[in-house]
Amino acid sequence: MDLAHLPLDLAGLLALAAGLGWAAGLRLYTVIFVVGMAGRLGWIVLPPGLHLLEHPVVLGAAGLMLIIEFFADKIPLLDSVWDTVHTFIRIPAGAALAAMVFGGQGIEWQTAMALMGGTLAAGTHFTKAGTRAMINASPEPFSNVAASFGEDIVVISGLWLMFAHPWLMLALLLLLVIATTWLLPKLWRGIAALIRGFSLPRPTAGSNT
Repeated sequence: MDLAHLPLDLAGLLALAAGLGWAAGLRLYTVIFVVGMAGRLGWIVLPPGLHLLEHPVVLGAAGLMLIIEFFADKIPLLDSVWDTVHTFIRIPAGAALAAMVFGGQGIEWQTAMALMGGTLAAGTHFTKAGTRAMINASPEPFSNVAASFGEDIVVISGLWLMFAHPWLMLALLLLLVIATTWLLPKLWRGIAALIRGFSLPRPTAGSNT
């Protein structure tokens, strides 16, 4: 593996690959647009494998989808439909972005990073989708909007952190993996309980108790 010609050291590349996979599970289009635009403007230097993100066509498509997602994610129920559809988009995209970080470094590294990026994207995606499903059970929309804006802030902060402080980003991602492993089963048990509650027949007036 030759890192001499790359703009980042190994820790930086790992943080970038892991960070892109993680963030893609929350805001895929924001990740592509922000990272690509930052590279195009010269604010950051991207590895060669990510230069594709700087292309105007990619930036235009990502920017359009970013706007659509920004509003769709803040509308109750529509956000869960959006999450369901993106189960088939965010996870493979997270794997692809992580692999692209190590483009040209050998198929072994790219495969390992794809596995890591896809796993992180899946963890964040299913945690986000499960949390939103629980929030949508509430009749008021304000929790949904607050959660969406919170995710926007977390993703932008994470994108900055993985370039500015890669070791800190790697440490935080490790903690997030532990927290996600603990939280996901509880979320899905809660969702299963909600579904059972909605599916149970409701007693009618005059029925026996």
